[in-house]
Amino acid sequence: MQEFLNVVHDQITGVLHCFDRLIFRGHLPLTSTSYMSSFLNHHNVLLKDLKSFLPRHAARLKEHAEAFAAKAGRPYRYLNTHQRKNDEARAMVEQDGIEQGLVCVFAAVEPCRSFAMRGGEGRPTLVSAKRKCLFLYYYFMDRDLGLMHVRLQTWFPFEIQVYLNGHDVLARKLDRHGIAYTKVDNAFTWIADPARAQRFADRLVDRNWPRILSAFAQRVNPLLADLLEGMTYYWVTDQSEFATDIMFRSQTSLQAVYPKLLRHATLCFSAEDVLSFLGRKLHPQFAGEVITDCKRRYPGARVKHRMKENWIKMYDKHGCVLRIETVINRPREFKVRRKGIRRGEQVIDWFPMAKGVCNLYRYRQVSLQANRRYLDALAAAAVPSESYPLLHRVCEPARFQGRRVRGLNPLAPADVRLFATVIRGEHSIAGFRSGDVARRGRKPSRDPLVAKRECARTGRQLQKLRAHGLIAKIPRTHRYRVTPHGYKLMVAAVHLYEEGMPQLLQAA
Repeated sequence: MQEFLNVVHDQITGVLHCFDRLIFRGHLPLTSTSYMSSFLNHHNVLLKDLKSFLPRHAARLKEHAEAFAAKAGRPYRYLNTHQRKNDEARAMVEQDGIEQGLVCVFAAVEPCRSFAMRGGEGRPTLVSAKRKCLFLYYYFMDRDLGLMHVRLQTWFPFEIQVYLNGHDVLARKLDRHGIAYTKVDNAFTWIADPARAQRFADRLVDRNWPRILSAFAQRVNPLLADLLEGMTYYWVTDQSEFATDIMFRSQTSLQAVYPKLLRHATLCFSAEDVLSFLGRKLHPQFAGEVITDCKRRYPGARVKHRMKENWIKMYDKHGCVLRIETVINRPREFKVRRKGIRRGEQVIDWFPMAKGVCNLYRYRQVSLQANRRYLDALAAAAVPSESYPLLHRVCEPARFQGRRVRGLNPLAPADVRLFATVIRGEHSIAGFRSGDVARRGRKPSRDPLVAKRECARTGRQLQKLRAHGLIAKIPRTHRYRVTPHGYKLMVAAVHLYEEGMPQLLQAA
């Protein structure tokens, strides 16, 4: 993403890569009906008694929550589903000045996945069923993690969810080390030492998350000490948001460039671009949707590119932070290098990534690469107006390998189409071949003679771009890359042809 930073380096105070929202989910070995049946048999519970067995232990969890809140001197409150629990908890923190400990306990009835008895021919059976039960939300102001909450399902299989924010974790770390910063909501608008803050943010994945999360589970679920003795939660990363924040010096600096970035991301990024940002390739077996969605919201706008259940977003935070954020809900779309079985043998190779918290480091790697690719592609649209005075250079003839090459015409449709093809976002990662340019320009001919002539024509077009320094050959490959000089000139030419000239003509 250095190309983008080079364009805006005098307008920003720093860059921060950090996890934003992290949702961990814990599963006990009771999620399937077979395991639950074995558990009931072990405790001599008949299926006909299931209707009383489930509520009885749910009541124990509710009583524990009420006693837990009373002991800490904090409120226990029942909320309906329409109230925003996070906002209520943050208001309590600010009102009561809570720096550490329990903030409150909220209770709400919500849909869940539990068990039920089904009758029929023969003996009744245990089945998995959609039901409603009480959920308990424990909000803590943790010494290391900041404001976070633990959500506990009070009916079997007692699934648990832990929510935290990486920016709150980093803020706690900066406070302990005396590093000054300005933070609004979940975004840093200024940090005194961005490099040191980045090192602290990088260490988040190195923590012993199973131990940390299990400690919270022990505090909120008293059944682990008797009824569920010997069982432990298996922890997975249910959702990961990883943000790259570019902190601008003022709102004026960001607003001067953000509309151009928003328009470029909405109109110019294709499905192939979105897949390439996320490290994927478009192939005939790809089953899913790739959607770009742009929405206006107060006080700005955001654009989201979604691939199945994963997406990458761009939006402005509080008018002075440009945030690129990759959200992973379905990690099996990506791969991790680990031990596995291939053809009956154990090997170390790239396998689909599972949700286990041990892969949190890989979540960070995949998201960081996606954010950087996205910013690389946006570099072309950052400030095209600065390149307008340089357009006359490409109109003059140049020399390539001792031969004279004619100039380019920024107002000729053929040359503008060539510029637009070369600067596509998908080419910012691995470059492009002459075949990529030829396929975008016209439909390939089946006539060998015509195809040969088209290939020669594409070669001459790339020679002109190389002669004017707009592209360069990648050593020891058949690929080309766009130079920084080329990005500025070609984006300015496309912008002038598609937007500048029509506006001038309409005004005239």
